[in-house]
Amino acid sequence: MTKEQAKVDEWLRDLAPTTELKKWFGHDPARWNEFKKRYWKELNKNPSLVSILADECRRSTVTFVFASKEEKLNNAAALNEYIESQAS
Repeated sequence: MTKEQAKVDEWLRDLAPTTELKKWFGHDPARWNEFKKRYWKELNKNPSLVSILADECRRSTVTFVFASKEEKLNNAAALNEYIESQAS
């Protein structure tokens, strides 16, 4: 599905995990906790974009789109958890 087909309002591509991290993770459930730790470290390096996303999450409903077949252990789930942890 393309960005246009999904009717995506905003695409914060720079908040995606690095290619190296995605390859390392490889959707291996045994690596999930370490993946989140490393991904969150990457997110900490981009506070301005994280702030934009967090503000949008507070203002309205935000849908995280992901390409993985794995519904629970994917970068969108990790990003959502990260944003929620910043709010508390």
